[in-house]
Amino acid sequence: MARERLDSLAAKCVVAGIQGLTPTEAELDLVRRGIGGIVLFARNVQDPEQVATLCKTLKAAAPGKLLIAIDQEGGRVQRLKAPHWTTIPTMGRLGDIDHAGGLNGLPGHKVVEKVGQIIASELNACGIDWNLAPVVDIASNPDNPVIGDRSFGDNETRVSKLAAIMGQTFERNGIASCAKHFPGHGDTSQDSHKTLPRLAHDEAQLWECELVPFLTVKSAMLASVMTAHVTFDALDTLPATLSERTLRILRKDIGFAGVCVSDDLEMAAIADNFGVLDSAPNAIAAGCDAVLICHTLKLQDGAIDGISRAARSGPLAIGRLEQAAARMDTLQKFAKSAASIDPSKAAAACGTAASRAFIETIEKAELKPHVVHRGFGQAHVHHDPTERSHA
Repeated sequence: MARERLDSLAAKCVVAGIQGLTPTEAELDLVRRGIGGIVLFARNVQDPEQVATLCKTLKAAAPGKLLIAIDQEGGRVQRLKAPHWTTIPTMGRLGDIDHAGGLNGLPGHKVVEKVGQIIASELNACGIDWNLAPVVDIASNPDNPVIGDRSFGDNETRVSKLAAIMGQTFERNGIASCAKHFPGHGDTSQDSHKTLPRLAHDEAQLWECELVPFLTVKSAMLASVMTAHVTFDALDTLPATLSERTLRILRKDIGFAGVCVSDDLEMAAIADNFGVLDSAPNAIAAGCDAVLICHTLKLQDGAIDGISRAARSGPLAIGRLEQAAARMDTLQKFAKSAASIDPSKAAAACGTAASRAFIETIEKAELKPHVVHRGFGQAHVHHDPTERSHA
């Protein structure tokens, strides 16, 4: 296969971050290479009109469709914040409301659906296509420094149900969802932003807990799944992102057919132990369809070159790269055109009085304390995931 064709396929498998409120010429050149998407962070956000203008500019530079992604989970991981956007509660709070039977006569799953509609509406208004949410990790370890109340709770049945509803709500409203972090980051006691966590669970325990939501994700036909930079001793010596055996569970045993995207390869779990440039083609070879590289332009360009080179000379099979790029092409059905984005109308659709009022009822609701599954109780205090790394 011609190098130009392999370069094009490789570019589709890279999702990159940019540095500021407007793209530099070098960042636009990266977009012109045909990358699959851009992921936005707080450093890229000022107000709705600016975000919509940024998305429009990026999409206009792309040779084809371009996905704009963001982490708008709620709680401490939301890039679009007050005063311009609606402040979204934690998913742990929504799980508690569901456990309590709902809110003011509205069943818990309907509360989740309404919150999902608010998130999707505001993302659409700003030109964003892909929400890297919901978290489907089970919050079974109160000492987990990175998940906690980002999860719907410590009960795998509730997490599965509510995450599927949230993801399906996004997608009914034109926003691709992303269930994270496969095969489960909830029971770790280390943060993959800083180190490489390990879990010693046997495979039976994974199927009883961590993997349960991903079966529901498959049944709900959600658009994408994100990997965890966690090593599962029962499966492989490599972290899930780089483990063909682990990702085979997602594809073969669970049967998930959507996009599998890595967590940020610049996180310490990968960068410090395996290297970003080596890991990009290795993640695709293992079964990821796209890799997130959220911060460094040199690494983003280098990853495209490395993926293409690995397909030309090994160890990445050309058929695997073609499959990955084809899945990214399918995900592009969520990508808005530049022409469809109107920055002048973005602000009016964000942080509306009705949305704020609904969220206020969630935050003010008095819920009875309850006995929790696997001992995860009141919200644990965590440090915010660093803006330097992906969530």
